[in-house]
Amino acid sequence: MPRTLRAVVVALVLPMLCLLGLPAWAAAGAAAGPAVAGIPVDFMLFACVLLGVALFHHHTLKVALGGAVVITLYQLLVTGFKAGAGLAGLAAHLGHEWVTLANLLGLLLGFALLADHFEKSHAPEVLPHLLPDDWKGGFMLLVGVFVMSGFLDNIAAAMIGGTMAKVLFQRRVHIGYLAAIVAASNAGGAGSVVGDTTTTMMWIAGASPLWVVEAYIGGAVSLMFFGVVASLKQHDYQPIQKDDTPGVHVDAGRLAIVGVILVAAIGSNVWFNLNNPSVLEHFPVIGVAVMLAIVVCAPVRRPEWGLLPGAFKGSVFLLALVWCASLMPVDKLPTPAWPTALGLGFVSAVFDNIPLTALAIRQDGYDWGFLAYAVGFGGSMIWFGSSAGVALSGMYPEARSVGRWVAQGWHVAVGYVLGFIAMLLVLGWHPHPIKGDAPVASPTAAVAAPAAASR
Repeated sequence: MPRTLRAVVVALVLPMLCLLGLPAWAAAGAAAGPAVAGIPVDFMLFACVLLGVALFHHHTLKVALGGAVVITLYQLLVTGFKAGAGLAGLAAHLGHEWVTLANLLGLLLGFALLADHFEKSHAPEVLPHLLPDDWKGGFMLLVGVFVMSGFLDNIAAAMIGGTMAKVLFQRRVHIGYLAAIVAASNAGGAGSVVGDTTTTMMWIAGASPLWVVEAYIGGAVSLMFFGVVASLKQHDYQPIQKDDTPGVHVDAGRLAIVGVILVAAIGSNVWFNLNNPSVLEHFPVIGVAVMLAIVVCAPVRRPEWGLLPGAFKGSVFLLALVWCASLMPVDKLPTPAWPTALGLGFVSAVFDNIPLTALAIRQDGYDWGFLAYAVGFGGSMIWFGSSAGVALSGMYPEARSVGRWVAQGWHVAVGYVLGFIAMLLVLGWHPHPIKGDAPVASPTAAVAAPAAASR
């Protein structure tokens, strides 16, 4: 099969496969509404949006916005919203979702400017002497992104990694390597309560930060696979720069600004989680903190404000998809078990992981390390499946092709499965409630691993 045709087929099939489980969940807990062959019309409309994004990658913003408008009008005029019917229901739903949307907007815009500050600091140009000259240099860069994401936001880690790759590979970065950067940032963030929005949600709901740390086992195993494959591909496509760029001086002021922005994001997240977590549910603290840090530092080094229109378009695209996902009539997930968690990873490639995580927390009774790994890493399989992927595609527009991303970044999906299997073998599935009164899945649904007895 010709490569172009194969990419088109992949672009058509993968979103549909990822959506297969959603109608069953919707039927289990959603209010009655128009359906075709048991599938709610809402899902059919959402599937059309995803297929449009996959096929018309030069018009993704128009497709996403158009889909958001159509689905919103459909629920406004026909089915009503989760919060009620008519304009009152729409207003209530928007009131529930606006904090998530505003936070994403602030982070995507802010980290686009952060990446520009980092590039103009010339720090990436003095890194070559620290990295191996062959494919292992690309692999070490992915390891660095993985580690950074554990204490930085995964969007920031992906943008910094993308900036370094742009310089180190002379602006010739393979799509498969871009997918690996996103995967490394998401896998690294999955084991930290400050590394990803979903793990932060678990933390707010009462999960111990230690519960999600076990996601690093799956993340490390997956990184060893997709990292090596992607680095070998990148080395064949464009070898890493061997020597530092001569005559370059690092701009310490811009590096300091990068640090201030990251401290603002991490500090606001941690402080409010520890002292007043309810504020995070009613105000976009993290997004506002990032933008305020950029404005405060503007007199020191002027940000490249001209980047904002392009970053805004990419942000609106993601917000439109998140809005569509929030409108889907999914009120219940299957019984908590390891196959459910595994499937959630694939679903999160096309269905925003924030509402999926909220549903899982409400249902309770998961092994939270497995859930963190699945919903955190799964979105890496498609470029618009995670905010890190959307942010990086703003820097590399050629990445906005589902077919090319999946065909050239297949190692990410395989790495996800290998990492999940490794967690089952090493840890076993041990569900427990995030709250004291939640039922726990039957022991027959758990996997007993040899090492589980020592946990």
